[in-house]
Amino acid sequence: MSAGFLGEIFFGNPAFLGRVLIVDILAYVALVIIVLLSGKGTFSSMNPFDFIVNVAIGSILASTIVSRDVSLAEGVLTLGLLIVLQYIISWSSVRSEKVQKAVKSEPRLIFHDGEFLYDAMRRERSVASEVRQALRSEGIGSPGSV
Repeated sequence: MSAGFLGEIFFGNPAFLGRVLIVDILAYVALVIIVLLSGKGTFSSMNPFDFIVNVAIGSILASTIVSRDVSLAEGVLTLGLLIVLQYIISWSSVRSEKVQKAVKSEPRLIFHDGEFLYDAMRRERSVASEVRQALRSEGIGSPGSV
């Protein structure tokens, strides 16, 4: 194996490394600016909908940084659009109960007075062993003591 071959495996194309460095810094700065402009409420509470959007933002940022097929402008535009859409959904959920019910998850009681509530557990797709594990992780040894 030649040194050039090993260098290509470990470091890739030096010109592409330069692109990653520049795009990484600019994409990060753009993301920070977009998040600051959108306000704290955009990411303040994590419900499943917010989690999905945050994962998508991370994926878009990663694609923008490492993909040669995605330009910085395309990545920043996509990040901005996703955050604007997230803001619109958050704004709408504050003003509409229907939107709020669609995007926010309500907590559900699945254990009460030492008893498993199996109907609620079935709706939440949860099993007793998961509940016991959650109790143990909170330092509760016996479900009967809850």
